Amino acid sequence: MPSAPIGYRPLLHPFHAILLAFPISLFSFALVTDITYLRTAEIQWSNFASWSIVAALIGGGAALAWSLFLIIAVRRLTSRWRVSLYAILLAIMWIAGLLNAFQHSQDAWSSVGTTGLLLSIISTISALTAGWVGHGAVREIV
Repeated sequence: MPSAPIGYRPLLHPFHAILLAFPISLFSFALVTDITYLRTAEIQWSNFASWSIVAALIGGGAALAWSLFLIIAVRRLTSRWRVSLYAILLAIMWIAGLLNAFQHSQDAWSSVGTTGLLLSIISTISALTAGWVGHGAVREIV
C-alpha cells in the first residue's frame, strides 16, 4: 500500500487484511473448484470446495466480528459509512458462504449445481469488494 499522507492512516488495521486474505483466497478457490467440478464431474473437486468454504467462513467470521466492533469505534461520519458498507459486504459474503457450505454438504451432483455455483460467485464477489472498500481507504487522524 502506498504511504499515506501525514495525518492519515489506513481505515483498517493491517491485521484485518490478514484475516480478510483467507476468505478472498479460499472463496475464490472454491469458485474455481466448483467450475472444475461442473466440467469434469470428479467428486474430489467438490470436496476441495467444501473444505475451502469452511476455512473461508472461519477467517471471514473473524473479519466480520472485527468489522462490527470497528463500526462502534470509528467516530468520523465520513469513515463510518465506509466501515458500515465493509461490514455489510462481509455479512453478505459470510451468509452466502454458510448457505454454500450447506449446499456442498449434499451428495454428488446436487452439491454444486447452479445454486452452489451462484453462491460461490456471490461469496467471491462480496469478499473481493469488501477488500476493495475496506483497504482502499484512509482516514484522517484527528
